[in-house]
Amino acid sequence: MSHVIEIIKDHIQYRQQIFKLAKADLVKTYRGAALGWAWAVIKPAVTIFVYWFTFQVGIRGIGNEVDGFPYFLWLISGVIPWFYMSDMITGGTECIRKYSYLVTKMKFPISTIPTFFSISKYMVHLALLAIMIVIFIVMGYPSDIYLIQLPIYMLLNFLFFTVFSLFSSLLACMSKDFSNLVKSLVTAVFWLSGIIWNINTIKDIPWLKALLKINPVTYLVEGYRNCFIHKTWIWESPKTLIAFLVILLVLIIIAVWLYKRLRKEIPDVLN
Repeated sequence: MSHVIEIIKDHIQYRQQIFKLAKADLVKTYRGAALGWAWAVIKPAVTIFVYWFTFQVGIRGIGNEVDGFPYFLWLISGVIPWFYMSDMITGGTECIRKYSYLVTKMKFPISTIPTFFSISKYMVHLALLAIMIVIFIVMGYPSDIYLIQLPIYMLLNFLFFTVFSLFSSLLACMSKDFSNLVKSLVTAVFWLSGIIWNINTIKDIPWLKALLKINPVTYLVEGYRNCFIHKTWIWESPKTLIAFLVILLVLIIIAVWLYKRLRKEIPDVLN
């Protein structure tokens, strides 16, 4: 418990630096490019178009309407949160190594590095989310009362992947093999999480459907879609909510334990 308090105190004490470093990371990502900030939208837009074309045009029948919504809208409501998740899975795992000078030369609190990296990526997520809402409205599907629960899923998304980033970046500092393992699993997580195909179409193997639904990525993606597509409240699926919160709690415990064990060794490893 003392280390949880230590992490919280570090975040409070260095709160101004955290937001400044988040802004600096965001600026650094797009600095030097002719189109600058436009790449924050162009790259996701191209990816979404490829997925839409593949499943709506190339493989006919897969990209049908979902709950009365065009497949394109169903697709973007799941892919846009995934962009943030994938950045945190890959980039978050490398964030302490990326900013090793903060640890080795400035004695910056290790626990805050994943946080400002996450805030940086979340700013892009917020921009894409705003664009998605506009797209829904333009296509004749305005927001309704179910959208009021979106901040809950957004907060759970931020918390889960910030904690995951702390957990994975600590291990990645000790072993590059772990970093390579995480990168190799990203594609598998994407295809198994129901981001571009509807998990609810699984009817013959109920245990598999139930197992896939407790995947944290699946839960969060479905949560965003509950606000825009499925029109269901967060408490209508209590089992998956409890499973997600249990996984989040276990992840927090493991991340704090790793922080306790490795925080003094990491500066020496990074030197």
